[in-house]
Amino acid sequence: MTTKKKRTPVAQTDSWVVIAAESAVNPQKTDSDPTLVRLRNPSTDAASLYMLGSGEDQLYEVKAFDEEFRSWFVGQTVQRDGRLLFVTPMDPLYLILPYMIKSAKEGKFQPVDQVVMDEDFPACSKLLRCSRSLTSMHHIAEEKEVGSQRFYRYCQDRTLSWLKKKVERAVAALKKRNVSVGEGVKSTTFVRVKLESDSHEEDYLRYAHGLISEYISDDLSKALLKHLGLPELTSPKDLEPASKKRKLSDKPVEAGEDYTKFNGADFARKPAKKMTSAQKTLAKVDKSGMKPMSSFFSPKVKAEK
Repeated sequence: MTTKKKRTPVAQTDSWVVIAAESAVNPQKTDSDPTLVRLRNPSTDAASLYMLGSGEDQLYEVKAFDEEFRSWFVGQTVQRDGRLLFVTPMDPLYLILPYMIKSAKEGKFQPVDQVVMDEDFPACSKLLRCSRSLTSMHHIAEEKEVGSQRFYRYCQDRTLSWLKKKVERAVAALKKRNVSVGEGVKSTTFVRVKLESDSHEEDYLRYAHGLISEYISDDLSKALLKHLGLPELTSPKDLEPASKKRKLSDKPVEAGEDYTKFNGADFARKPAKKMTSAQKTLAKVDKSGMKPMSSFFSPKVKAEK
């Protein structure tokens, strides 16, 4: 009698391949490790993954480059999760901003720790521990100090001025790196070609506006566009940031039209096309005794033995 040996399942560890700045993973000042947290995305209002650096004084954005049927070889093991994660520094003020806008309905000054509260995302309170949070609140809110405590109230004018500076810095970075925008990006040979006629300031402003719009709401994005003095484009899709536009995918595309309407009896079929003179002559020929063309290509039936 033979026995079969059971195979022990391979233990899956939570590990990923990550590209990150050294400051994100190197705990020089503290002994604590970086932590991944779920926070409310300021643009989509859905849950997104972020990372708090060692000491929780710096916020990092976590984005994944994902393709189907991909894995990694790590040492002598195979990591089934084939995503490539990018961890980049992020201004925590972007994530604080939606809470400040929401509190503006009350129209009063409040302590910021009473504003940045979320039952669905309790880790949002950790945003206030970041070194740039409290020192940057004046960019998006009016301040009032009573005793030793500070109170804040959302201010859209200050917010738009702050976002405009973000756009201008993005434009300067794009120009410094000779990144072509607008019609300067040529699809042929997948090479970006920079021409003198492509260096329109409006193209750079629109491109940078799209980058900043990844981190703010649609309403604030439209207000920023007006604040920049840029007219709205004819097509609403042209105003969408790059990541919100529909991308090519290997997955099947669902039909955008209801094809069941062709099954109804009310569907008007097209009238038959008129026959040519040659077709009319052929139709009058006596076809009795003639074999159809398909009979010459049908498989032969084997005779039973």
